[in-house]
Amino acid sequence: MNEITLWTYLIVCPLVFLGGFVDSIAGGGGLITLPAYYIAGLPPALAGGTNKLSAMSGTAMATARYAAAGKIDWPKGIAALLGSVPGSALGAWLLTLIPGVYVRLGLILALPLVAVLVLKNKDLSTRASLAGEKWSLPVCFLIGLSIGVYDGLVGPGTGTFLILAYVMFLGEEALTASGTAKLVNLGSNFGALITLITTGNVLYALALPAAACGIAGNLAGSNLAIKKGAHFIRKLLLIVLALLLIKLLIDLLPEIKPLLNS
Repeated sequence: MNEITLWTYLIVCPLVFLGGFVDSIAGGGGLITLPAYYIAGLPPALAGGTNKLSAMSGTAMATARYAAAGKIDWPKGIAALLGSVPGSALGAWLLTLIPGVYVRLGLILALPLVAVLVLKNKDLSTRASLAGEKWSLPVCFLIGLSIGVYDGLVGPGTGTFLILAYVMFLGEEALTASGTAKLVNLGSNFGALITLITTGNVLYALALPAAACGIAGNLAGSNLAIKKGAHFIRKLLLIVLALLLIKLLIDLLPEIKPLLNS
């Protein structure tokens, strides 16, 4: 389905703004934006490529805002970035090969997993690094590589996974972890986007207006996060996760039934 109607824009653009707002604060914006493209009727690969283009624009804006505020750990961020670019390119290539129903199933599995992680880490309080200073950069590279593959293949929750990894494994303060995650996520978006552009899986007429909405959402969210922190967004994120999970399950049931009966 490549036809774009007014309803397509009315579905996608507000959700991309909301996704950018949430993502710039606590990660997980793809949990809102990618299903928006599914709801609008795009198949997984085309939805993934269109989402990556719009998401990358917003992520770049949020990254610049965090950088200006001094909330990026550059050595750890660059180490993870070196892993996230090839990792996401590999994941996006796999996305073009795997049947769409399995990608949607992966997204449905990702939704509650991210929700549990958010619930278990209520305050994202700073803790001692598990990796130690000696191994921090190699661990960052592995984090970027593994989460990059996930970002290219599935996508939603990448920012949240990165924030939790920096807080739980590397002892980063939550706001710095959020800023560093933006830098790494920018790299993974770029790697996946290159693959999806070369395979013809970007719907530019929808991606470009959505990108403008994503930039606005990321800018609003990152400004608010720097002023107030990320705690206030948790309830909103969990509500959206629940609603989207219900919607995706309803949409996927007709596709799952033939698989179960075969």
